[in-house]
Amino acid sequence: MLLPLLRSHPLLHHAARLSSPRTRLLLRRDALPPALSPPHSPIRMAASSGSNASSPAPSPPPAVVHKSKIQFCPACGSPTKLAVPDGDEKMRAICSSCGRVHYENPKMVVGCLVEHDNKVLLCKRKIEPAYGLWTLPAGYLEVGESTAEGASRETLEEACADVEIISPFAQLDIPLIGQSYIIFRARLKTPNFSPGPESLECALFALDDIPFESLAFSSIIVTLRMYTEDVKSGSIKFHYCTINKRLGASPSDLQSFDIDNHIAV
Repeated sequence: MLLPLLRSHPLLHHAARLSSPRTRLLLRRDALPPALSPPHSPIRMAASSGSNASSPAPSPPPAVVHKSKIQFCPACGSPTKLAVPDGDEKMRAICSSCGRVHYENPKMVVGCLVEHDNKVLLCKRKIEPAYGLWTLPAGYLEVGESTAEGASRETLEEACADVEIISPFAQLDIPLIGQSYIIFRARLKTPNFSPGPESLECALFALDDIPFESLAFSSIIVTLRMYTEDVKSGSIKFHYCTINKRLGASPSDLQSFDIDNHIAV
């Protein structure tokens, strides 16, 4: 009896409504409150649905065919070739010697949105990409740790901050680059932080002072927009969305993306 229960779950109906062909969610500038929309920001949240919409929804981004970067077999060292294995639909890297099929999977990025005295903790990057731009403390999940453990570790490494996880805040999928972000709300256990080896500096920012024009990545922009709007509305939610990056855009291009399938619960 599990399937009927799942079909009747209100979150699934909400998700189905948001992902229907008649609804398109974009993150752009003009639908944000003036205080949240910095000069020249390309970001807004808008939805067009129903027959009376003033303009048609943008066309979905073209499908991108992923080309494997695995040139040599990790098992035997022989060159690989690109082919569609029997029973598969996608091109895979197949060893020309031992015949092993090598799959590439998205990478998980985890991080913390650290709250302290109505401010959020940001780190200025000391490494490429996006050297000198601000970001939330975040990085790749390691084998053997949970997402919450990884987010706490990254915060300790980048901001020398010991934090307590409060709750998950956002999951952001970026299909074009094969990344999925999970961002947690967290609080400082002690009011101490300092730049780690990958950070030039760390600082607490009031919501109205967040340097949106100098943020590092689309995922960080989207996360902080959602958080700022939630706080000012008096209701912090959990968010999910897909970030569609423009093919060939740099990681820190503030005009290189829009979002789809935004769900806030």
